[in-house]
Amino acid sequence: MGQAQSPHKDLGGNEAIEKIKDLTEKAGICFFTTKVGHHAHSIPMALQEVDEHGTLWFISATDSTHNQNISEDSTVQLHFQNDSSYEYVFIKGNAKISQDRALIDKYYSSFADAWFEGKDDPRVTVIGVSPEDGYYYETKDNKIFAMAKMVFAAVTGSKNEDGGVEGGLKV
Repeated sequence: MGQAQSPHKDLGGNEAIEKIKDLTEKAGICFFTTKVGHHAHSIPMALQEVDEHGTLWFISATDSTHNQNISEDSTVQLHFQNDSSYEYVFIKGNAKISQDRALIDKYYSSFADAWFEGKDDPRVTVIGVSPEDGYYYETKDNKIFAMAKMVFAAVTGSKNEDGGVEGGLKV
């Protein structure tokens, strides 16, 4: 008995950037991992935006563990999942920390007030992650239809396609 297999479609360049933007902004929150390959450190972080170059933007604090880790090694991994739509994205990239005032003004939101004394708090930084590559999985159909296809395949032992598409992302 075989496993259901999703169609495979690798994406590159602008097509990859659009897929990253679409899937990550819908998910909103990711596990942001630093010290990749060492004593990995992962925390949930809220995505602010994916810009036209594919850079993913986050708000962080100068005294945070992840800022310290990024200053030692800029390699990061981001894991997004949107369970309500069966959409998942993994991104590997390089992070840069900035205290550029224009970027802080652009990406700071009142949600960050839980950690800061407003956007003028001297601890506020933005992290820009430039993706190198990654992988995505998304359903082509709505969640209920995709689940029905997977249940049918499981019950009958068939190799029905599970209603999704997956592939590599190369920016």
